[in-house]
Amino acid sequence: VDFARRLGLRRLGIAFCVGLRREAGALVDVLEGNGFEVVSVCCKLGGIAKEEFGVEDGEKINPGTYEGACNPAAQAMALEKEGSELNVLLGLCVGHDTIFFATTRVPTTVLATKDRVTGHCPMQPLYLADSYYGRIKNPQE
Repeated sequence: VDFARRLGLRRLGIAFCVGLRREAGALVDVLEGNGFEVVSVCCKLGGIAKEEFGVEDGEKINPGTYEGACNPAAQAMALEKEGSELNVLLGLCVGHDTIFFATTRVPTTVLATKDRVTGHCPMQPLYLADSYYGRIKNPQE
């Protein structure tokens, strides 16, 4: 909030993972409560079936159901089209964030990285590298 204010920005964009839609809603509330206009876009924008990318039904999270693929490039383009002056990424997958950054021409920052293993706190293994997560230093052991 302070960063965007110091830059004199008014319209902020949020690119979020569908799995963090509740958190995205909370972020929208915070930003709007602080006087910003907010546009947001979910990772599933475009609704392209995973099968179109060669994903077999048994490889999906929920076999036997429709699953749309994520589209970080479309998220970046949509937020730019909506006039976002600063984008905030919330829980995009590693790789998808890279595609977003490569596509956008709008300054972008990351609020949180998706990391289900650590409850979206990817620094935990580094904090615990000398104890619980010691194996990350030497995976062969």
